[in-house]
Amino acid sequence: MNEPVLDKREETTAPGEPAHPVSVRDMRERYMKLFTGAVNDVLRFKYKLHASALPSDFLPLRDDMVLAGQAFTVKGGPDITTDGEFEMRAEMLEALHEDSVVVWDCTGDRVTAQWGEVMTMAAVRAGCRGAMVNGIRDTNSILRQNFPVFHKYRCSTGMLGRFRMYHYQRPILVGEVVVRPGDWIFGDIDGVLAIPQGIAYDVLVAAEQILRKEVEIKEWVNSGVRPTEVVARGGYF
Repeated sequence: MNEPVLDKREETTAPGEPAHPVSVRDMRERYMKLFTGAVNDVLRFKYKLHASALPSDFLPLRDDMVLAGQAFTVKGGPDITTDGEFEMRAEMLEALHEDSVVVWDCTGDRVTAQWGEVMTMAAVRAGCRGAMVNGIRDTNSILRQNFPVFHKYRCSTGMLGRFRMYHYQRPILVGEVVVRPGDWIFGDIDGVLAIPQGIAYDVLVAAEQILRKEVEIKEWVNSGVRPTEVVARGGYF
């Protein structure tokens, strides 16, 4: 049974400006210098958030693509109705904000492409920094725009008459993770993480400390220090 089409304006949530000591843009630039393993370790060991990784079958369109920004959430699913679908899609694209990452909950669809060339063009103009979505098409055109996309599959089937958006900027469930508008999305070749907005800055600082610590650990290993001694010195593997 298809989910009913809801008024997208009900219970919408604005991402807002997080109460952090640096700007969203500065945070994004710093996240871009990290790797997901370090951030995941912080979320698991410091915050006990063992479910922060989004499904592992979301892969970057190109291995060197990195996602970093605030979540702009979209919910949709398989649906043959078409009334107002183009209008809602256009309104969603106009609502995209600077330094956002579009995160789609596609309700398990593996048939249609929810993202393509022209949507990428509109997202780039809005200052959006990437998308995480089940299906894409116009792959070469997306690659030419150098727009980071994490996806599950590629296909030629557009979503009109097969899939539709239900709403945007509300909490969504992706795998086992609830993603809320304004949460931080960070992804690289090892997958995608959702970081709650309220702790995103502290997670960033802690992950940066891990990077600095690992420089020292690598120096020990390269210089011939035995693994047991590395651990004795406070290192790890």
